[in-house]
Amino acid sequence: MLKELVLKNRSYRGFDPSVRLTREELLELLDLARYTASSVNEQPLRYYIAWEKEEVEQILPLTMWAKALKEMKLPHPGKEPAAFIIICQDMNISSNTTRFQRDVGVVAQTMLLGAVEKGFGGCMIGSFHKPQLKELLNLPEGVEPNLIVALGKPAEKVVLTDVGEDGSTKYYRDAEDTHYVPKRCLKELVLEAK
Repeated sequence: MLKELVLKNRSYRGFDPSVRLTREELLELLDLARYTASSVNEQPLRYYIAWEKEEVEQILPLTMWAKALKEMKLPHPGKEPAAFIIICQDMNISSNTTRFQRDVGVVAQTMLLGAVEKGFGGCMIGSFHKPQLKELLNLPEGVEPNLIVALGKPAEKVVLTDVGEDGSTKYYRDAEDTHYVPKRCLKELVLEAK
């Protein structure tokens, strides 16, 4: 069951605009995140949720998607996400951003697995215009955005494939806009003593 969720949890960059997420659904994902481990249990992460269409539309231009596909603008018009969760760190609790980057990844993956279980999907976005986002969201003093999680009902095909002979892990799209993600084989990942 967990492996199914992991395999369905792709970085989706195209969503069904007719399916919206509610505040309550986003809060359920945050509730999952609050149970995850935190470095030295300081729990400095805070979350901004955006689900209303107007606010989502204001956040979207501040995000940068799929940098490996420079020739393509994603998401395609009409395929934008239904919601965003902005994962922030409260620097008043701890200003050690390096320590809590692990926590950011853990909560993001946990929320995305929860979203997949509910029939949604998402994408972690680390490239965004931070000063403009802070201003738009009117975040409290000392609260810094670290990662954006886009969410919605996936409306694109993502296919996992093996890394080719050239060794490239760069994702790509074909003429039908299917998104391919090369993955290294298990044998290549295991380090063993010699």
